[in-house]
Amino acid sequence: MKYWQLITSIVLSIFVFLMPLPVQAASSSSVTRSILNAVGGEDFSGKNLIRAEFTSVTLKNANFTNADLRGAIFNGVLLDGANLHGSDFSSGIAYISRFKNVDLSDAVLNDTNMLRSTFDNVEVTGADFTNALLDIQQLKKLCINASGTNSKTGVSTRESLGCP
Repeated sequence: MKYWQLITSIVLSIFVFLMPLPVQAASSSSVTRSILNAVGGEDFSGKNLIRAEFTSVTLKNANFTNADLRGAIFNGVLLDGANLHGSDFSSGIAYISRFKNVDLSDAVLNDTNMLRSTFDNVEVTGADFTNALLDIQQLKKLCINASGTNSKTGVSTRESLGCP
């Protein structure tokens, strides 16, 4: 009887370790899920959107004025004409997103990762970018018109961007 148990456990072990298991690959857009299927013009002003996820959506002319976006994720999002005035996007991620004609004035973007995102004609007066990660080309674009001091943090926009 002891030999039977030993043989069975060996055969079972060989079967488990030598049989390949199926593997599934996933892209970042299939791993994360967006909170909505937006097309633009949505009003998120003053909303609590902590850790909200926006993936591969168009948020044209969306209003995020004074929204709480701490830890939010914008992955592959088009934010053309969006208003993020006074929003708190601290510790957030904006990866491969487009900020075109966007109002970031008086926004708090501390510790936000915005690598591979583009910024065209963006208003940054009073925005606080302390410890934010930006591509050097985009940083230079933002420094051209950077001015003012953030009303919540008291930090100069030019200083937070590290502008010369």
